[in-house]
Amino acid sequence: MIMPRGSDQLLLPVNPFFIAFTLLVALGLGMLPLGRNAALPDLLALVLVFWNVHQPRRVGIGVAFFFGLLMDVNDGALLGQHALAYTLLSYVAITIHRRLLWFGLVEQALQIFPVFFAVTLLSLALRLLAGGMFPGWELLLAPVFEALLWPVVTILLLAPQRRAPDPDENRPL
Repeated sequence: MIMPRGSDQLLLPVNPFFIAFTLLVALGLGMLPLGRNAALPDLLALVLVFWNVHQPRRVGIGVAFFFGLLMDVNDGALLGQHALAYTLLSYVAITIHRRLLWFGLVEQALQIFPVFFAVTLLSLALRLLAGGMFPGWELLLAPVFEALLWPVVTILLLAPQRRAPDPDENRPL
């Protein structure tokens, strides 16, 4: 197996319960009543994109659509607004996941930023077309914060899969 340049070790297989746990924690954090601050990053979108990049066969577009509908119901938003945004995020993440894994964390964040920015603009356009109010220009800070959180989320969510250093000199792996 050819390993990407950025990874120096093999990872253990991910536990499906860990994937579900992280998605449910991100959903719970997204449902917290923190007020109407438009600059808050969407942690559920960030975790969905992470798993779409690292486990595209387990977390796909259908999972993103389901969580988007849950967020739509929770926020009282236009039904399908988050679902469309998360579905598009997942589609793009799955499309670029092989290329993205060849880069380091900072380069990944730089490449994922335009995706978050475009989906934020799409969500804003849908909100305005449906007759909603403009949330303010601080909305454009959310994709910046999401891109800045990308390395942190990657380190945290890959930590359970890291192998312990093996001092055995006879085994190649």
